[in-house]
Amino acid sequence: MRRFGLISIFLLLAAGCSRKEVVPEEPKPVLSSISVSDKEWVLSEGASFELPFTVNSPSFSFNYDVTSSRCQVLLLKPGGMLPTGVRLASVTPGTLPGAYTAVIADTGSGKAYDEDIALCIQDPPMTGAYVSSAPFHVKSERKPSEPFSQTGLPVVYVDTEGSAPIVSKEDYVSATLSISGEVGLEPVTCSIRGRGNTTWYWPKKPYLVKLDEKMSVLGMPKHKRWILLANFMDRTLMRNLVSMKVASLTSLNWTPRCQPVELVLNGRHVGNYLLIEQVRVDKNRVNITEMKAEDNSGEAVTGGYLLELDFHYDNEVQWVDPHGRNGQWGDGIPFGVKYPDPEDLTPAQLNYIKGYVTEAASALYGSSFTDADAGYAAYLDTDSFIDYWLVFEVMCNHELGNPGSVYMHKDRGGKLVAGPCWDFDWGILSFYTSAGETSLVNGKAIWYERLFQDPAFAEKVKARFNELLPQLETIPAYMDQCEALLTESAKLNFKLWNPADDKSQNGGKIINGDENLSFHDAVQRLKRNYEKHLRVMQEKL
Repeated sequence: MRRFGLISIFLLLAAGCSRKEVVPEEPKPVLSSISVSDKEWVLSEGASFELPFTVNSPSFSFNYDVTSSRCQVLLLKPGGMLPTGVRLASVTPGTLPGAYTAVIADTGSGKAYDEDIALCIQDPPMTGAYVSSAPFHVKSERKPSEPFSQTGLPVVYVDTEGSAPIVSKEDYVSATLSISGEVGLEPVTCSIRGRGNTTWYWPKKPYLVKLDEKMSVLGMPKHKRWILLANFMDRTLMRNLVSMKVASLTSLNWTPRCQPVELVLNGRHVGNYLLIEQVRVDKNRVNITEMKAEDNSGEAVTGGYLLELDFHYDNEVQWVDPHGRNGQWGDGIPFGVKYPDPEDLTPAQLNYIKGYVTEAASALYGSSFTDADAGYAAYLDTDSFIDYWLVFEVMCNHELGNPGSVYMHKDRGGKLVAGPCWDFDWGILSFYTSAGETSLVNGKAIWYERLFQDPAFAEKVKARFNELLPQLETIPAYMDQCEALLTESAKLNFKLWNPADDKSQNGGKIINGDENLSFHDAVQRLKRNYEKHLRVMQEKL
């Protein structure tokens, strides 16, 4: 019995020694809040900033390795969207429990942003709920993209000194000019003033820019002077653009190069413009001999000269030659000297060029006008007059007969040459201002009525037209290309301007006839009229 008792006691003691002591587990740290110390940051492209933050439970453990697929830290905008311009670059623990520092970096995308963001931790990773900090504000130094910067056209920025308004065609305002785009231009100093005759009095103003130094603009050859054509009345925004394309198909000495752009004036977008080379005497433009003050006799006085025929009579040096037809204004043609400049033109030079024009007109209207030696061919470069007429006729530009913005030039020792082409917006391919739907438009313009009385001239015009016809027939496809280029710009432009307002300058009648159409419908009408008049020319020449 004693042995059993001792054994029993031993067993009871062994059982008691083998029982483990149960220790209560500590509760798992719970994340309930995140505090950030900064509220707003402005970042330049590629820059970053440090954002200190703390979690409410110092012992809370989480994956903050941003290179890990199970990282629990991320940035979110209100609504749960990812930010557009910044990223979480890294997270590092601080020296105090629960303290960390996040590095937030600009993505370098080049896009502007301005947004509220929260720093978030997901618990558990991948599937858990987010705990978010209070939002902080991040924005880029870049301004948000404006709609005009997304049309696909270069953007020309002109900022006048002190944001001074441009109110004069005579007085320049100091300014800076820059151009964004693939072939842009860093800010340069310049002067700007208004320009144009009727067009200056419309709401959308045209401008003349004079750079302080000659330079290439949008890939065009270097020069100081550039024009910003408003094309206010042109619902297609391409009448000048297409006309210069047609002129470039000919053998004319020089045709102004041009590029559609958006214009931002003193921070305000003012619509679609055509940046175009100004008609000037220069090796890169009207390339004729530049006159000197001493060029007053002999061969030297014979050139070069640039003349403008314009019924506005707004040239400082001008006269009316009695020969020829001047449209609705009666007989006699207004000639003006554009080069040499009025202040440089000497009396001997003026007498020479006036005398040459008079002799040329007298020979043209004389009894021997078809004679190669005594007639017009001795004074006029016939080929240039033919190509010049064809451009005006193809585009139904009746202003060859008014005349308005019609140019001729004469180099030293040379004949009178027609061109360059300029100002093709009023009534172009509209059939509102001409009978182009059924007949030729310029058969009786200025000197051409007399020129066409020479069978040899008429035959040359017909032959040259047929020679150019295959290229002229490509223009409708070019119009399609222009439409694609200009569509987005047109949407913005016509929110700003109503071309039908041009009737205020035309006796209450719209000018081109498409002012109340949509942009697309106006372009289609332009194409139809072009093709129709091309057929008329084939029939009538």
